[in-house]
Amino acid sequence: MSKPVILLRAGAVMLVVGVLAGCAPSRAELEAYVADVKARPGPPLEPLPVMQQFETFEYSANTERDPFTAPKQVDQTSTNGLRPDPDRRKEYLETFPLDGLTMVGSLGVGNEMVALVVDPENVVHRVTPGNFLGQNEGRVTAISESKISLIELVPDGAGAWLERQADLALDDQ
Repeated sequence: MSKPVILLRAGAVMLVVGVLAGCAPSRAELEAYVADVKARPGPPLEPLPVMQQFETFEYSANTERDPFTAPKQVDQTSTNGLRPDPDRRKEYLETFPLDGLTMVGSLGVGNEMVALVVDPENVVHRVTPGNFLGQNEGRVTAISESKISLIELVPDGAGAWLERQADLALDDQ
């Protein structure tokens, strides 16, 4: 290659580098702006929230039974011996609560009374003494023209069972 061509190329490269160097922006302005922003005071901070004071609670039922443990079993020999018969076959009207059943009439004379009871599904049933009604083992003891008398077995809360008198009166509607 000839010397003038090399000089010409070198001159062109120097010219391009000079032009590009002139196009570079000045960093001094940018650095001055960043310094100015950093020198400004920041916005005031919000005050810390005030912590609520909670009232302390002292648990004073340490001597009571723990509600999360099973109660102590009651000695069945000390109870009155009443309890539901787990082997007895449940009757249909025992699936409904007693207040969901309605006496609508009675048939018969004297000791041969039969009561008519309507369940929540509007089905009529014949009930005689000895039948069971309601969800508390309610055994029918007597039937009159105006009511059905029952004896229910209800838990006393201490593991024993109590008998409770209940009546299902005739609905006058």
